[in-house]
Order: sequence, then C-alpha cells, then structure tokens
Amino acid sequence: IKLIVGLGNPGKQYESTRHNAGFWFIDQILRRYRASLTRRDRFFGHTGSASIDGTAVHLLKPDTMMNLSGKSVQAVAVFYRIDVEEILVAHDELDIGYGEIRLKSSGGHGGHNGLRDIVRCMGSKDFYRLRIGIGHPGHASQVTSHVLSNPQKDQKQKMFSAIEIAIAELPKIIRGEFDAAMQRLHTKNA
Repeated sequence: IKLIVGLGNPGKQYESTRHNAGFWFIDQILRRYRASLTRRDRFFGHTGSASIDGTAVHLLKPDTMMNLSGKSVQAVAVFYRIDVEEILVAHDELDIGYGEIRLKSSGGHGGHNGLRDIVRCMGSKDFYRLRIGIGHPGHASQVTSHVLSNPQKDQKQKMFSAIEIAIAELPKIIRGEFDAAMQRLHTKNA
C-alpha cells in the first residue's frame, strides 16, 4: 500500500458525523506516526506522508464532498504514479456494526457514493477498503440522516476502538500481509 485515503465531508458541520469515519482514521494515523497534512490545490485535498514501519506512505483527506472523492484520489495517484491496487480507502460502512472493522480487496461500491466516484475516476474497483462499521439505521429512508448525524458516545467509543486495532495492523497491511491483518481485524473487535 502506497496511498491511504480517508473519506469524509469537509467542513465543521460534518466533522463529528458517522460519514467522516475515514477522516477519523487518517487523524489517528497522524497522531500515532507524528505526521501532518497540508492543503494542496492540485490534489483537491489535504495530503502528507507518514513513515509506517519504515515505509513512506502517502495520506489523503479529500476536500471535495464525499460524492466527488474520486477526483482527489485520481490526482494523487497519477502524480505519484500509484497503481489502483496500491491504494487503501478507509470509509464508513452501514453493513457492519459499531466496533467492527473489515479489510477488503476490490468489490463494488455498495451504494457508498465516495467509493462509487473513486471507481468511476480510477476506472477500476481493485483498490483495498478499510470498512469502519457505523451500523444500519434499519430502513433505507433513514440512511442519509444516519450517516450525516453524530454517533452516540458509546457508539463513537466502539468506532475508535476498532480504528485503533486497524492502526496496529497497518504495518502488515502496508507490507501486503493482508491475510494476517484480516485475521486480526475480522474477529470481534469491541
């Protein structure tokens, strides 16, 4: 993995919403590895790098709205000559519960507008995904308000516990030891 992307919506009003779980993941990487991001117009987002287990990895938080994330991912990937298979995208996932996190290679977008746009812009679905569970509200009509609202305190604690476990597995993920990382991540996390 050469590029880790965290998906979310820019702006204070979205900062604490479930939909910004990917941003939270990048923020935790920055804390753990003492790295920082800089706003770069050419990349339509905030970018930087971190040394993870001795390997320099690019980090990205797009400044576009969620449904236009692909433009930012594509700009970074083209500039640094990163293949789609070398990208890990961290995002919120309705289909798994709080405190759960899953690593997946390739696949469809599952209705996630950020993933849909990355697939469209990159011309491929063959990137890795780190799916951060936010639970499903129960009915399709409630999805938008669910993802754009703040989790309850205990829900957020479970999400951050899962994110910390994923951060601990990052060196394996970066080295391409996906099966070993999946074994740890796919057990009940919280």
